[in-house]
Amino acid sequence: MAASSPPSSSSMTRRRSAVAVVPALLLVMALAAASGADAQPSPGYYPSSRYRTIPFNRAYANKWGPQHQTLSGDHSSLTIWLDKTCGSGFKSKHAYRNGYFSTRIKLPAGYTAGTNTAFYLSNNEAHPGFHDEIDMEFLGTIPGEPYTLQTNVYVRGSGDGRIVGREMRFHLWFDPTAGYHTYAILWNPDAITFFVDDVPVRRYERRAELTFPDRPMWVYGSIWDASDWATDDGRHRADYSYQPFVAHLDRFVIAGCSVAAPPACRPVPASPAGAGLTAQQYAAMRWAQQAHMVYYYCNDFRRDHSLTPEC
Repeated sequence: MAASSPPSSSSMTRRRSAVAVVPALLLVMALAAASGADAQPSPGYYPSSRYRTIPFNRAYANKWGPQHQTLSGDHSSLTIWLDKTCGSGFKSKHAYRNGYFSTRIKLPAGYTAGTNTAFYLSNNEAHPGFHDEIDMEFLGTIPGEPYTLQTNVYVRGSGDGRIVGREMRFHLWFDPTAGYHTYAILWNPDAITFFVDDVPVRRYERRAELTFPDRPMWVYGSIWDASDWATDDGRHRADYSYQPFVAHLDRFVIAGCSVAAPPACRPVPASPAGAGLTAQQYAAMRWAQQAHMVYYYCNDFRRDHSLTPEC
């Protein structure tokens, strides 16, 4: 058998180049995988684009702190802020028995510990001491640490000792102070779904009458001082040397059945199927909870779960 010819210098160069490329390629693939793991998945369904926005003054009115509230000339956007004198809040003009409620929010930046920017449903004024509430609360932070989005559901409770919170908290996968993002609550007779940029981050289903809010509620938004608990359970309080704490809101959407709506008014669907979420929406929700959830009340062994039988 004839001896094989030694490799040429050009082929050896190509082999060395190929060997050198492999680690670099693996690094690129690893970085891409890491980046993709934190990339927001498509939910496949976008309720925020299905409903027309409403001028603020048509749907809402100031509730408190009017001197800390500025409405744009076309009534499409609102600025609210907190300083050492007070914060500000607004309330819908009508009560609703179900619906999709959303707005875009750009949160205050910098040192915001102790502050609470909220978008929520409540009937506290109609049922003081025994009210229902569905919350999306943005808990301020210190520089270098993320905001916390707290979602919560209260059922026939208040600050009188009967309150039972059902908190699920997230660290968002983007900087909520760098731009506007859409936050929404869909409250239907069968479930409450919380959305962030159309990704369903939480779905709270109706399992029993006493664990689900079913009395009419109003829609609220506010910014206020929650120093006693908002940031690390009150460890970091509001520091008014950083005031004012300014939140910007726009693209207000209310779609659903008001108390005055006829019985034929149908709830807003959570998905193209109408009931429940699609497989793609559930996959997006699993991603949000597995990658970004930082607290879930059902997993808190310190809680008395006899008060939360759904756990």
